[in-house]
Amino acid sequence: MSQSDKQYNIALIRGDGIGPEIVEEAVKVLNAVSEKEDFTLNYEEYLMGGVAYEATKNPLPDATIAGCLKSDAILFGAIGGYKWDNLASELRPEAGLLKLRKALGLFANLRPVAVFDELLDASSMKPEVLKGVDLLVVRELTGGIYFGEPRENDGQRAYNTMVYTREEIIRIAKVAFESAMKRKKKVCSVDKANVLEVSRLWRSVVEEVAISYPEVELTHMYVDNAAMQIVREPKQFDVLLTGNIFGDILSDEASMMSGSIGLLPSSSIGGSVGLYEPIHGSAPDIVGQGIANPIATILSASMMLRFSLGEIKAADRIDNAIKHVLKDGYRTKDLARYNAKEVCTTEQIGSIIAKYVAQED
Repeated sequence: MSQSDKQYNIALIRGDGIGPEIVEEAVKVLNAVSEKEDFTLNYEEYLMGGVAYEATKNPLPDATIAGCLKSDAILFGAIGGYKWDNLASELRPEAGLLKLRKALGLFANLRPVAVFDELLDASSMKPEVLKGVDLLVVRELTGGIYFGEPRENDGQRAYNTMVYTREEIIRIAKVAFESAMKRKKKVCSVDKANVLEVSRLWRSVVEEVAISYPEVELTHMYVDNAAMQIVREPKQFDVLLTGNIFGDILSDEASMMSGSIGLLPSSSIGGSVGLYEPIHGSAPDIVGQGIANPIATILSASMMLRFSLGEIKAADRIDNAIKHVLKDGYRTKDLARYNAKEVCTTEQIGSIIAKYVAQED
């Protein structure tokens, strides 16, 4: 097969709030890089979240699941909004995303956190603490307290159950160790083994998996200490391996090192189809104002090219274009105070990145 014959089917889920705006810019950049690297992306759009509920009374229609399963990868914007806050839990937009992760078997969430030198002053943390930070949070995504049974709230007493099986821990640990083998070969497993039986199993199983990766240095850290160390000395970390709830909290904490949540991508993998999305929410308060930062979504598209499609050169081209755009002083409103030469709208920054992508090497 020649380069020009390569075609990939991409499921687009724009979602709610700023989702359509930021996905539009990612598609713009993807189109530029696919033309430059000589492959074709075929897009099919599907509904999920609040817009899906409005259209079908279901936050995740069966057609969306079916469409995603026949795609090579999924690019997703964001879901949720104030107008759906009072719906029953199973009808809320967020329920659609949880259901999709389950349906596709997406048990591993990868959240890279790298700090751009041009934005060292954008974080509330000291530049000398941040310079050189490059870590990856590997979060288990379909188990733990968010999915454990039994769960109940009778108005007087409520409870959730944290559950992990040996098999669930093995598979997420393998993702962390495999990721570390391509990085600095260090894994820090985060748990609360001093008080939680689940964490004791987690720790022992992770140690068993580590035997198969002798080149990787394994350490353990209690989650409260990990939260402190991320702020105190983030450069000590390479790959952070966590369960669902701990990873949810720690990855959002780590995201603040970049200076804006609008800079951080993520991927959810493990099944036959990967899901790629920014880590931020739908930001309904800024919809239509042209101030949303699409870089996290564009970086998510880069991860999609790299991990699901194997288009490494195209992913590198996008990553390098973003670095050059930031170095040259182009900023969206959230970063306007930090070495900005020009403050751009959502659409403008997407077009500038696409232009850089299309330039000759």
